[in-house]
Parts: sequence; structure tokens; C-alpha cells
Amino acid sequence: MTDTVITDFALPSTGNTTFKLSAQRGKNVVLYFYPKDNTPGCTVEGQEFRDLYPQFEAANTVVVGVSRDSLKSHEGFKTKQGFPFELLSDTEGILCERFSVMKQKNMYGKLVRGIERSTFVFDKTGQRVKEWRGLKAPGHAAEVLAFVQGLG
Repeated sequence: MTDTVITDFALPSTGNTTFKLSAQRGKNVVLYFYPKDNTPGCTVEGQEFRDLYPQFEAANTVVVGVSRDSLKSHEGFKTKQGFPFELLSDTEGILCERFSVMKQKNMYGKLVRGIERSTFVFDKTGQRVKEWRGLKAPGHAAEVLAFVQGLG
């Protein structure tokens, strides 16, 4: 993705809704892509966003997670972990491709194509103002929070 202002997108979301980026105008948006529900790194990342969620809300920021898992899988993961934010289902990988987060990865000695853990921040006008790619989950949510708190 080379442009900093993304055109709108809509994806099925937990809570039996559709998430639309345009509906978030006036708020900052943290869009974090993660490989798979109920895996160790993805659980840690989600838990850290969960634990800091009140501070994200205080910073006028919406947090949403995106993976290629089904809504059914997302609902179970969200309930089990008590996530206060929605998870978006990109089963076709269309949004993943748009953000260029699909990468060849080595999983247990086999090359597979999957999501590279990445986070994007959009300001209240919808402009992409920050991105992290190929990151490690522990501590990442705090780094994102510090960034959005600086947006004012």
C-alpha cells in the first residue's frame, strides 16, 4: 500500500456487524493484523490490546484485529479472551493483500504463506500515520498506545 489515505473498506466483524473504516472518522483507528486465533503470539498480542483498551478509548482510538480466520473462530477467541474490541474476518485475504501483509513464512520447517504480524494507525481523518511490520507481540500494544496518545 503506497497511499497514506486508504479508500474505505468493509469486513464482517464479531458482534454480528460489518466494520467500515469510513464509519470511524473522527477517531483514530488501530488496525492490527495477526496470523491466527488461539495461537500463543496472537493471544499475547490480543491480551495486551485488551488490557490497555481503556487507555486506547481515552485516546479517542478504536482497536480492531484482522486475520483470515472465520467469524465463528473469531467469536470464540474474543469470548475466551474477553476482548472488548472487534475482530474482522478477511477469509479471502483481500484486505491482507491490500496492506501487503501476506508473506512466505517458515512454519516448522515448511514454507507457508501467512499473515506477517503488522499494525497500522489511521488518524481521525483516515490518513495512515504509522505502521509496524514483522513485529513481535510482547510489548507491542504499549508502543502503539504511546504513539496514539501523542496524536492528540
